[in-house]
Amino acid sequence: MKNFNNKYIFLYATALVAVVAVLLSVVATLLKPQQQNNIKNEKMQTLLAAINVSVDRDDAAQAYSQYFTTELTVGTNGEVLSVYDVPQQTLTQGETRAFDIKLKEQQVREREGKQGAFPLYVFEKDGRKGYVIPTQGNGLWGAVFANIALDADLNTIIGVTFDHESETPGLGAEITTEKFQQPFIGKQILDEQGNVVSIAVKKHADANALHEVDAISGGTMTSNGVSEMLAADLARYQAYIAQARNAETQQASKPTTSNQESEKEASNE
Repeated sequence: MKNFNNKYIFLYATALVAVVAVLLSVVATLLKPQQQNNIKNEKMQTLLAAINVSVDRDDAAQAYSQYFTTELTVGTNGEVLSVYDVPQQTLTQGETRAFDIKLKEQQVREREGKQGAFPLYVFEKDGRKGYVIPTQGNGLWGAVFANIALDADLNTIIGVTFDHESETPGLGAEITTEKFQQPFIGKQILDEQGNVVSIAVKKHADANALHEVDAISGGTMTSNGVSEMLAADLARYQAYIAQARNAETQQASKPTTSNQESEKEASNE
C-alpha cells in the first residue's frame, strides 16, 4: 500500500475542489438563462392570476401578451416615465421596462429622497380595460407581495394575488389562500373624494365596508404587514390615478361627432 504524505493529499484535495468549482460554475452559467426565463414566466403567472387567468408556467408568456396590452412606469407625481407595448414587445417611451423594475429598490430610492419609478400593468379582458398594481412589504418573517387588479375605474378591486417568502404555515402563510383573498373582490381603494385610502386588514372587519377585510386569525403581524404594504404602495399611485380618472371624465363629457351633428341639425330645424 502506498503511503501519501500530507503535501500530496493537500495538492490532490485542492485540485479536486478546483475542478468541482469549475464544473459547478459552468453548470450555473449554462442554467442561468433557463432560470431567468422561469422567474420571468412565474411573474407573468402571478399577474395573470390577479386577473383570474390561470395558466401553466410554460404558457404564461403567450397568455400574458394576449391579455396585457401596456406596461407603464409612473412616478409619485403622476408622471409617466416609460411605456412598453406588450404585443409589439417595444419600449415606446422611457428607458426601463416596468416588468424589469425591482420594487424594493424603488422603495429605497424614494426613502432616500430620490425619484421612484413604479410599475402599472394595463390589461384588457372580455372587452374591458383594467389595471394591476404590484406591491411589496414586510410580514412577520420576511417579504410579502401582492398584485391588486383594478377595474377600469382604477378603484374597484376585481382580483388579487398574495404571496410571501417565509410566513408561518397555517398562520401568516394563509394570505395565499382563497379564504383570505376572496373578500378583497369588490372593495375599493378610493374614498368618495378620490383619495387613496387602501384596504385595511383588521380583526372583526365589517364585511359590508368598502375599505376593510378580516385579518388572519393568529396571523396578526402578517396581517398588519399586508395592511401597511397596501397603504404605502397604493398611495404611490395617488397622483396618477387622479390624473387618469380626471382625463377619463373629461373625455366622457365631450360630445361625440354624431351627437354634435344631431344637435346642429336640431338647431337648424
